[in-house]
Amino acid sequence: MNDSVASDTVSLYAAHAKIYARAVKGRFVQWRHAAVWLTQIVFYGLPWLSWNGRPAVLFELGSRRFYIFDLVLYPQDFIYLTALLLLSAYSLFFFTAVAGRLWCGYACPQTVYTEIFMAVERRLEGDRAQRMKLDAAPWSAAKLLRKGGKQAAWIAIALWTGFSFAGYFTPIRELGAAALALELGPWQTFWVLFYAFATWGNAGFMREQVCKYMCPYARFQSAMFDRDTLIISYDTKRGEPRGARLRKGDPAAATQGACVDCGLCVQVCPTGIDIRKGLQYECIGCAACIDACDAMMAKIGQPAGLVRYDTLNGMEQGLTAAQRLRRVLRPRVLVYGVVLLAITLVVAASIALRSPFKVDVVRDRSTLARIVDDGWVENVYRLQVMNATESPQRYVVRAEGLPGITIASAPPLELGPAQARWVVVALRVPPQAAGAAATGAQPIVFRVAQLGVSGAPGRELEEKSTFVIPR
Repeated sequence: MNDSVASDTVSLYAAHAKIYARAVKGRFVQWRHAAVWLTQIVFYGLPWLSWNGRPAVLFELGSRRFYIFDLVLYPQDFIYLTALLLLSAYSLFFFTAVAGRLWCGYACPQTVYTEIFMAVERRLEGDRAQRMKLDAAPWSAAKLLRKGGKQAAWIAIALWTGFSFAGYFTPIRELGAAALALELGPWQTFWVLFYAFATWGNAGFMREQVCKYMCPYARFQSAMFDRDTLIISYDTKRGEPRGARLRKGDPAAATQGACVDCGLCVQVCPTGIDIRKGLQYECIGCAACIDACDAMMAKIGQPAGLVRYDTLNGMEQGLTAAQRLRRVLRPRVLVYGVVLLAITLVVAASIALRSPFKVDVVRDRSTLARIVDDGWVENVYRLQVMNATESPQRYVVRAEGLPGITIASAPPLELGPAQARWVVVALRVPPQAAGAAATGAQPIVFRVAQLGVSGAPGRELEEKSTFVIPR
């Protein structure tokens, strides 16, 4: 009985089979390589780009200031991060609805670094067949040299990637000097090594498993697809029935389709799927199978496009390129596009009209209200003024809302570039005004104006508060 039970047991899990993606040439590979170069020039280059005497993009978490070229942002500008996330989300929705997983295939960091690591792997271990043969061979000095050299190159790239990532939070030249002197702080060391380890593990070993099992985008992408979304498709009508035949043979005469069943579309796929089985969630839209199939069609004298970017309606109805293009402007795409445009315009207008400084008012809780000389009523406040420019600025403070309200004491408001400062301001109301006003909290307004070079008030901000008149 035990033998019978054992023979009927079915394993729910299969051991992971390593994917040996074959190198391929073609126009989509060139586009993918261009995307790799562009994204990495930006990622690795931005920390080294100087702007106003500091890195062009720098997120100083300690001082809570974020520099993006001429923009100086404070935690109070969190709304811009929200807007950036909305822009990213709707951009993803928009481009996915139009042409599928363009982000995954060309610009996703997982795809980009996997492409870089695979290029190193091919350089040191050879193409698909050579790598398979090397892995199957017993360990030797030559194999150890190739494998060790690959790992050394991967680790070097990963460490440089982690170092560049940390350079967005600490000026990279200071970070480099500290690293050379072996004086990196604990948090800097942690993030360099953590990001390097993540890059090395994801791009070197996990690769397609990240896309297939860890990335949520693969799971919900189908919600953004419809029958007019451009996806990588295999033309079943033209390709089936598939089978081998003589070079430049006529498939019509042989009563078979154009597909010669060479398997190149599977061998070049970084996730190991067979595109001939239809759209699968594992497909990242890299179009390597299109380049491989087009090359094979050229060899056998058949027109390209057996595997191509097309829509489900286009495949079934035989639509021309012009007809497919006209279907791009459908309700789903228009909604995504309008929302994306609206968010972009709002963010651009907000940045253009953004105040060069910020003001926060907090009542001094240790002294709510008190009677001072000659019966005047005094309230004390703390004002935080934040200079959002990279030049020294001067400010003047006024108060309104109660008759005769005056500023009893306030230090000079002079701030350095991108400096934030708390100042104590005491407001007083004369006895007659205090007696005529109702007791309790009365609304008042602080007006803080930026002084120009000539001393004339310029941009002014208004902050509301209350003045407490005791009983």
